[in-house]
Amino acid sequence: MSTKKKALGRGLSALLSDSEGEKSEVEVVVPSLSGQPSSNLNEIPIEEIETNPFQPRQYFDQEALNELAESIKVHGIIQPITVRKLSQHQYQLISGERRFQASKLAGLKSLPAYVRTANDQQMLEMALIENIQRENLNPIEISLSYQRLISECNLKQDELGERVGKNRTTVTNYLRLLKLPPDIQIAVRDNRISMGHARAIINIENPDSQLFIFKKIIAEDLSVRAVESLAREVSEGAKLKEETKQTATPPKEIHQLQSKLSSHFGTKVTVKSDGKKGDIRIPFLSVEDLNRILDILKV
Repeated sequence: MSTKKKALGRGLSALLSDSEGEKSEVEVVVPSLSGQPSSNLNEIPIEEIETNPFQPRQYFDQEALNELAESIKVHGIIQPITVRKLSQHQYQLISGERRFQASKLAGLKSLPAYVRTANDQQMLEMALIENIQRENLNPIEISLSYQRLISECNLKQDELGERVGKNRTTVTNYLRLLKLPPDIQIAVRDNRISMGHARAIINIENPDSQLFIFKKIIAEDLSVRAVESLAREVSEGAKLKEETKQTATPPKEIHQLQSKLSSHFGTKVTVKSDGKKGDIRIPFLSVEDLNRILDILKV
């Protein structure tokens, strides 16, 4: 009984290692994506762990990593990382790369880790979904993760929404961000503009107009509501321009009309039109020429 009480008072690190310092496996059931138990908790040497090639997060703030490293020095690892076993002494991260990188900065020699069995596609799906659910990814990283789940894991948008706990509309809004010009995507990634700004810009089809509004957002620090209003104005202006273009007299018809009038009046006639209004110009070389044209017009 005394031995048991002593063990309970030794903490997590003591439970994960025996007195000889060897790894001791503790059975901790963790639900997998399929809902079946698939993980054990182990204390794994940090040099036996390699980074995740499927990691959806592309950028790690160095200052935030340093702060996490200092916290780890004081409190240790509170939430274990998740890995898969590649060989006897080789593991690969599934999730928890921030904790892994910060632990190396903190000088830890080993980490508590859940070990899962997974092939490459299962690992990709687990890495993407766990990171989306647990990490503070920026909107572009989330969008890219959604796109990878659809294209590489053969998920439909409805299935994806179920996996990540989002409705189809939310998934669609994230995926639409990837249609924006690269400069705007980078600004969303770097938190220079919000997802609300980006969603307003998406409603404009022309990339040049999208970039025009984006530059105004940066220069004038526009609110999302102001951008929505501006986007409507630009969209309505583009629609009006397109309608005007469609109703304008085709250049071929203008040319034919000019030729017919020039032949009729015996002088070069110019016709201009924007589709709704315009003008016809009949030049004359002298008073006699003017009277000739007036006679033709019967004026």
